[in-house]
Amino acid sequence: MNTDKTSQAKTALDNIIKKSRVHLYKPIQIAEILYHDRVFHDIDLADLETYRNKSKKWRNDISLPLLGRVCTSSARFQDDVFNENAMPPRLLVELGKANRKTNGAVEAYIYSQFAGRHDQLANALAICENADKETFKIEDLLNAFWQESGLKRSIDKVYEIIVYALFSTLVAALELKVEVSVSAAVKDILQDFQDFAKMVMCLDVNNTTATSDAKIYRVGVTNAADRGLDMYSNWGPAIQIKHLTLDVELAQSIVEGISSDRIVIICKEAEQDVIVSLLTQIGWKSRIQSVITEQNLIEWYERALRGKYADLLGDDLLQTMSLEIAKEFPSIDKLPQGLQQRNYSAIENKDIWI
Repeated sequence: MNTDKTSQAKTALDNIIKKSRVHLYKPIQIAEILYHDRVFHDIDLADLETYRNKSKKWRNDISLPLLGRVCTSSARFQDDVFNENAMPPRLLVELGKANRKTNGAVEAYIYSQFAGRHDQLANALAICENADKETFKIEDLLNAFWQESGLKRSIDKVYEIIVYALFSTLVAALELKVEVSVSAAVKDILQDFQDFAKMVMCLDVNNTTATSDAKIYRVGVTNAADRGLDMYSNWGPAIQIKHLTLDVELAQSIVEGISSDRIVIICKEAEQDVIVSLLTQIGWKSRIQSVITEQNLIEWYERALRGKYADLLGDDLLQTMSLEIAKEFPSIDKLPQGLQQRNYSAIENKDIWI
C-alpha cells in the first residue's frame, strides 16, 4: 500500500470532515461506500457510476435512525463530495485499500469523528439546557460554537434559532394580529371570484375582512452557499441572517433570491456598515427594512430574560429555543443497531487511523 497516496486520501477525508456541519452527511456517505466495498464487494471504487446514486440511499439508511433525518440538499451539492477537490474516485480507491487491509478501520475512524463531534455538540447545548432565565446568556452559547472547530460550520443554525426564539416569543406576547381585507370598490370582482377568495384568502362577499395571529416561520434548510431566506413573517418582512463576511456578489444573490420588498438583515456589528454600503452599491438598499446587529439581540435577550416582563417572556423564550435546538440538533444516545453490529470498537486502529 502506497503510504503517500494513503496519507493524501486521509488528508482529503479530514478536510471533508472539518468542513461538514454536525450531521456529517458526506463523511457518512464515504463510510458507507467503503463498507459496501469491503463487505459486499458490489461496487468498483474506481468507477463512480457504480456507487454515485446508490451511496445516497446507503447514507440515508444510516442517517435516518442515527439523526432522525436525511440530507435534503440539492443533488448537485450532494455530488460535490466526488469532486477533485473533495473525494474523487482515485482517492476513494486508496481509502478502500486501507479500509480492507485494516478490516474497516477507515469506517471506524469516520464514525469516531462523528461521535466526537456530537460530544462537542452535547457540551455546547448543555449551556442552554441547564440554564434558566436568570443565568442564560446568548454570548455563552455562541462562544461555545465559535470555540469548537468541529461546531463552527453549524453556527449559522444557532444564530437562526436564537433569532427565531426571540422574534416568535415577542410576536406572541405582543398579541400581534394581521388583517386582510377587500375594498368595497372591487366587490363585483370578489363576487365573480368568490371561490378563489374563499379558498385562498378566507374571504367572501359577506366577510370581506379576515384577522389572524401574526407568525414567524423558519424556512428550515439553508443551502451550502449560505444564501437565500432564513425566516419569513405573515405580515410582510423576510428575514436573512448573516454572520459571515459579505461581498458584492453574495449580497446581490441574497437580495435577488428573495421576492419580498421588505427584508430584515441580522448581522454582526462589524458587518453593518459594509452590508449597507454593498446594498447601496447594487441599488437594493430600498428593499432593506432594517439591519439588526448581534448587540441588538443581546440587549433584547437581556430585557426579555431579566427585565420588567421577564416573568411573562423568559420561560417561553427559553422553551422555544430548547424545542428548536432539539429539532435542529438531535441528541445521539447510541449508535443504531445496524452500526453496532459492525463492531467497530473491536477494530484495531493502526497507523494513521486513530
